[in-house]
Amino acid sequence: MTLPFPLASEPEAEAAERGRKLFAGPVDFLKGVVALEGLPPADRAEVCFAGRSNVGKSSLINALTGRKGLARASNTPGRTQEINYFTLGPDHYLVDLPGYGFAEAPKPVVARWQALLRAYLAGRPTLRRAFVLIDHRHGVKPPDAEIMDLLDRAAVPFQAVLTKADKVKAAERDRILAQVRTALARHPASYPEIIVTSSETGDGLPTLRATIAAFA
Repeated sequence: MTLPFPLASEPEAEAAERGRKLFAGPVDFLKGVVALEGLPPADRAEVCFAGRSNVGKSSLINALTGRKGLARASNTPGRTQEINYFTLGPDHYLVDLPGYGFAEAPKPVVARWQALLRAYLAGRPTLRRAFVLIDHRHGVKPPDAEIMDLLDRAAVPFQAVLTKADKVKAAERDRILAQVRTALARHPASYPEIIVTSSETGDGLPTLRATIAAFA
């Protein structure tokens, strides 16, 4: 019996090498965007990373690119209110969305950021996939479900990426995966494979690199 939302398998050698070469090449911070008119030209394939605060998004982006200080984490949820653009080779943008989870952010700031995010998601024709990062230790939380609802409404395909897999107790893995699968099944925009990663051990990084490299 095939499980709904199976774990993504290791990429074929050719796809893995294409992903490795893409991320071993030039990756540079381009700009931080605070308003829609600041977005760069939609002239290449684009993927974005979304995740609640402290999910390990900056660590994952840094591990993917092999550059420790490329993406910077903020310890305060809602502190970073920019959409950060990185050029990945000549043909890709890597987009780091601010961490969500806004208990400590002022309401006007939250409203402004959410409006920018909605406009970005709905109006970016070159956005090929959103990667929604979920802490493997905790599964899908209400803020994750909210961002998935937003992606459904914007008709942006998204794929769940579980982070911090090295910190999950073996006895908990199946239960958490079942919870994640149940949550994903409610969202029509969800891509039917889960990528499990660890920034510490490198697990899942070749799969994620190969997935992104396939968008040309």
